[in-house]
Amino acid sequence: MITINDLKYDSNGLIPAVVQDFFTKHVLMLAYMNKESLEITLEEKYTCFWSRSRNELWRKGQTSGNRQKVISVSADCDTDTLLIKIIKEGPACHTGSESCFFNELFEDEDSREFSLQTLYSIIEDRKQNPKEGSYTNYLFREGIEKILKKVGEENAEVIIAAMSDSHEQTVYEIADLCYHVFVLMLEKGILPAEIVEELAKRHKP
Repeated sequence: MITINDLKYDSNGLIPAVVQDFFTKHVLMLAYMNKESLEITLEEKYTCFWSRSRNELWRKGQTSGNRQKVISVSADCDTDTLLIKIIKEGPACHTGSESCFFNELFEDEDSREFSLQTLYSIIEDRKQNPKEGSYTNYLFREGIEKILKKVGEENAEVIIAAMSDSHEQTVYEIADLCYHVFVLMLEKGILPAEIVEELAKRHKP
């Protein structure tokens, strides 16, 4: 176990801090800390950084409400970079994006990762950037009653498929249900991490 005094700060007394979502493992942002902001972070259990542009302490979420509850802090092998795992209370980026890393430069389409979080992000992007003819945008335009109706219908389809003992059809219908549940979550402002956190509470040893 190392201490704050073991860390290597740069000539300005700063150390870069990579912030990672504890549940999704996505990298959310890169910020800087000095010894004082790190001490505050460890004491308060919420991230506090040093703003290089304003030259002052910056408690994340102090004005926006998008705080970051600290789960762990570790240093790399050279003790000159921090990795902070957090549970976020709202978007990490000042633009409103869940992560600051959304300006894609390159991605190998053949190796593109797909997950439930990816699905959520796709639906979120469609809500923020509507496209003509989009079924997702149609659901959001119709509103909560239509979305709830579809969730109910897809739930029934899952039951019917499972009762028919068709593995392929059951998988297909569960995928449909997941999609519509995610649309509902976005409509109600619920993040996947909140669901994971709730499940984690129920299964702690």
